[in-house]
Amino acid sequence: MDAFPNLPPLPVYHLTPLPPLLPPIPDKLLTLLLPIAAYWSLSMVFHWIDTKNYFPQYRLHTPAEVSKRNRVSRWEVVRDVLIQQVVQTAVGWVLGMTEPDDYFGKEQYDVAVWARRIRIAERIIPGMLAIVGLDAGGLAKNLGASHPMLAGVLQGGRYPSFENMIAVSSVSKVGMPGFAGWELMLASAIYWVVVPALQFGLAIVVVDTWQYFLHRAMHMNKWLYTTFHSRHHRLYVPYAYGALYNHPFEGFLLDTLGTGIAYKLAGMNTRQGMVFFTGSTFKTVDDHSGYALPWDPLQHITSNNAGYHDVHHQSWGIKTNFSQPFFTFWDRFLGTVWTGGDVSARYERSRLAAQKAFNADEEKISITHSNSADSTTQDPKPYENDLRDATDLPSVPIKNRQPQPPAGKAELQAAGSRQQILDDQKDGGPGVLADEAYEEKEARSYLRRSPRKRANSTLSSKDGFKGLRDRVPTSMHGRARGIIGVDGSR
Repeated sequence: MDAFPNLPPLPVYHLTPLPPLLPPIPDKLLTLLLPIAAYWSLSMVFHWIDTKNYFPQYRLHTPAEVSKRNRVSRWEVVRDVLIQQVVQTAVGWVLGMTEPDDYFGKEQYDVAVWARRIRIAERIIPGMLAIVGLDAGGLAKNLGASHPMLAGVLQGGRYPSFENMIAVSSVSKVGMPGFAGWELMLASAIYWVVVPALQFGLAIVVVDTWQYFLHRAMHMNKWLYTTFHSRHHRLYVPYAYGALYNHPFEGFLLDTLGTGIAYKLAGMNTRQGMVFFTGSTFKTVDDHSGYALPWDPLQHITSNNAGYHDVHHQSWGIKTNFSQPFFTFWDRFLGTVWTGGDVSARYERSRLAAQKAFNADEEKISITHSNSADSTTQDPKPYENDLRDATDLPSVPIKNRQPQPPAGKAELQAAGSRQQILDDQKDGGPGVLADEAYEEKEARSYLRRSPRKRANSTLSSKDGFKGLRDRVPTSMHGRARGIIGVDGSR
């Protein structure tokens, strides 16, 4: 600060250990426990909604689909999630040991440091005004009586009325510059609001970037997919507590390590990390919940939500929509967002309860924020080899293939996605395509004869999806219609 004399002095501070937020649990331990508590508490809320069959109109898939289409039992899901959380806790404990203990008592000092930076920034104002031909001193003199604060700013941060008299001996005192009220208010806002917001923003960018590129690599590389990531995609119909159902190595690399690096790079303290880790957990669970609840704020903060991510779990969209858990920037910037347009017909075969009305005449959009016109206008570069590499796809009988998507990029995405399903032989990939082709054929037939059908094979929001039973034909996948609402396998 020697280059900037006459700055207000910084206050003296004394550090005191920060008491636990929830005595007697240390904050570092609470940081490890809260994400686990958040995961299971929110998951159980969604599971309770499932079992009670509340809000079926907002459900992405029916109970019958959960039991029929998924390739993994609920017990296996719970087991692998618990394994990942054990690894997550162990890594978090090691990370916590490298973190310094938290103290308080320095807050006023840190605010004063920011106030000094503001004062230093004010020093350039007279010179800036001089460049445009204005006399800062003259303006300050004219405004001194009516607007003393503004006059001080124009003089480069000189506020005589805020000088504090400091005793230097028993008989003399000297004036020391002090901070203006607005400087301290702005400094407090920067310290308490702006800096933490930037830290959280940086952490979100790091996590989204880390997960996008690793997630994309695990889909684009056949060995990585079949060895690690295919386990997560045994859940063709995601549900809340399956959000962290992964291969243990993938769970460590993608989730645990990614959030740990973001926490470190953002320079967060323990309590900020507590909020960040818990918030990330809530978002991940919500994205796999299987519900598009209109009043759920996590569904509307960004377009990366349960509807967006559900496309990624379907056989026709598995090589799209890689972004998670917060924003969709990387998908859109690098051209891997789903471009097959509205998916109402596909989801109708699955009895999608959360599909919002999509009507081109009324300029409405689907929950996937996808436009079929994008298929011919967006760069197909990320998928330029997928059609060539779909070596097994021609072997699938025509009757077992789903209807073709729009020509262009969507066709390449669909070919690559279907080939990836076929590559997963151990989890019955060919059978998945055959089942879904039959289901889509049945759904389209039902839409053609249904009195409720709408233009473009979509449902009006006025229908409200009033009950799944009313919308299911006489049979469903060869089962009695009474299976809807029955949850015996859950």
